[in-house]
Amino acid sequence: MLNSQKMNKKNKLYLAAGIGFAQVLSMNISYAQQAQDLDEVVIMATKNDQKQSQTGKVVSVITREQLDRSAGKTLPELLSEQAGVIIGAATSNQGLPKGLFIRGAGSAYAVVLIDGIVVGNPSGAGSAFDLRMFGIDQIDHIEILKGGQSTIYGSDAVGGVINIITRKGANAGNSVFGTATAGSYNTYKGTIGMSSHVDNFSYNIGYTQGKTDGISEAANPAGNNETFEKDGNRTAAVNANFSLQATKNLSVSPFLRYFYGHYDFDAAAFEDNTNNNYRLKHFNGGLNTKYEFSGGKINLNYSYENSYNDSQNQYGTSLSQGKMNVVDLFYNQNLSSKVNLLVGTDNRVTSLQGSYRARTNLFSAYTSVLLHDMGIFNLEVGGRYNKHKQYGENYTYSVTPSINLLKELKVFGTLSTNFKAPTLDMLFGLYGANLNLLPEKSKNYEAGLNLSLLDNQFSVRLSGFKRDLTNAIVYGNVGYVNQLSQHAKGFEFEPALKIKQLNIKGFYAYVEGTEFNFVNNSTENTLFRRPKHTIGINAGIQATQNLYVSSNFKYLGKRTDGDFDFSNPQIVTLPAFKLVDVYAEYAFAKRSFKVFADLKNIFNEQYTEYYGYNSMGFNVNAGVSFNFR
Repeated sequence: MLNSQKMNKKNKLYLAAGIGFAQVLSMNISYAQQAQDLDEVVIMATKNDQKQSQTGKVVSVITREQLDRSAGKTLPELLSEQAGVIIGAATSNQGLPKGLFIRGAGSAYAVVLIDGIVVGNPSGAGSAFDLRMFGIDQIDHIEILKGGQSTIYGSDAVGGVINIITRKGANAGNSVFGTATAGSYNTYKGTIGMSSHVDNFSYNIGYTQGKTDGISEAANPAGNNETFEKDGNRTAAVNANFSLQATKNLSVSPFLRYFYGHYDFDAAAFEDNTNNNYRLKHFNGGLNTKYEFSGGKINLNYSYENSYNDSQNQYGTSLSQGKMNVVDLFYNQNLSSKVNLLVGTDNRVTSLQGSYRARTNLFSAYTSVLLHDMGIFNLEVGGRYNKHKQYGENYTYSVTPSINLLKELKVFGTLSTNFKAPTLDMLFGLYGANLNLLPEKSKNYEAGLNLSLLDNQFSVRLSGFKRDLTNAIVYGNVGYVNQLSQHAKGFEFEPALKIKQLNIKGFYAYVEGTEFNFVNNSTENTLFRRPKHTIGINAGIQATQNLYVSSNFKYLGKRTDGDFDFSNPQIVTLPAFKLVDVYAEYAFAKRSFKVFADLKNIFNEQYTEYYGYNSMGFNVNAGVSFNFR
């Protein structure tokens, strides 16, 4: 009798699965028809309106659809699912800094753009943009350009560039949108906004607020019965975009953004502290202006950033305020149907005040020529001149050819030089400052191929890279100095498969290199916090017209880190770990309203039990989103 019941349950399960599978196969509109052909997507970050099919650069796009189906994730978590991208502590407490590592380059060797304009955190020691400041609710899509990009974007673009394109009031009429989520550790987040496009004026305004109790970063040492306080955070953000088509040729698009974050953190691995906290206030305002005419256009971008940091710990209080003004003026001209010219200037003024005051200026002029669709051949050649107030002049260049050997096969490569200017802290700081520092320089090599078969239902990209960095700035016995060379090399293998409503993507990334570390003050064959081996798999299926389900898996191999115990500093090997994320959504009313749930395990990627930090757990988020017109 018991066996019969088991057989009946099993048969019912098979029947239900069979009906669901048949329903998927019988849907009238295939996934390939719904999805936009990414080869035809125009890449804003190249500044010359290149399609992916015309560029030899390694570009990945996180689409609006993917973002809409990532409501339970943060921006660092979403970026860390991409090939060649590691976000330190992406899934751990938000109070921990989120270092951005692209292709093994250090966290200060990548540039973040918002709508094509360079952004940062001018009050921070390294001035790198804080990825915690931007929620995915306000993003339309994301472009990831891997490899050196200093010819177009200047300092820091050694490992790659991430361009965040915000949502605009592009659709005609008025709409109200919002998202509300609740999850583990008393986590809540809500977004409300409105957008409109009437005649020649449009806008998109959104407000996001979140909080979580989090977990205690410090672990209870053996024999201690005291309960450690949880380390939570509170955040709030406003994002507003406006656009006015002033004339047939001229458009002016002002923007403003404000972010507030309050993060708690502990004193040490096994030591709780209820008073340690970090506050960040960040304002960013400016405009994008475009004037179009026959065969060309002129863009003027301006951005002003004002960032304020207030950190309190057991040693005292640290206050700093930084400002950055960016003016980027560039001109595009189609010299013919197959030749495009780009010429531009870029000026950045950065200042910092707190325990010391500092100010510097970096002026650049750049140009590139794009030859595209020349039979089977595309070529982009560019150069950049830089003049820094302290160190003087330097130059970079890039050469990027690509050949479409067949309709289904493209081979590509890039040779480029890139640089990173010394930061204000290195030049003017209280500890080890050196006004004679030179920029760090790198030479990057890339080569690879794209293969697509079965009408783009199956595709694969294989790319290899090598990076040689010279004049590396390190903190030596007498302070900051240029003295070392660093190297990195690796490859990325990215297959993708589309079968009707099923979409599967994966990657394997390998990187190795040499880098200076502060544990034993020497250059060794190790990259802190960056594993040699990384594997990712994402599978999503439109199970019914209303139900979508996906799962993401990521494996990060062993990596090294520094145990900075003053009595016995040493390099330690951290174990490999796996991350799994399962997402489901059900849409109503022509997808204007949906409910969703997200389940994932979390891991503190920067620390392990060796340090005492709590490292494992699960996080469940569920919520609703709407967009009513």
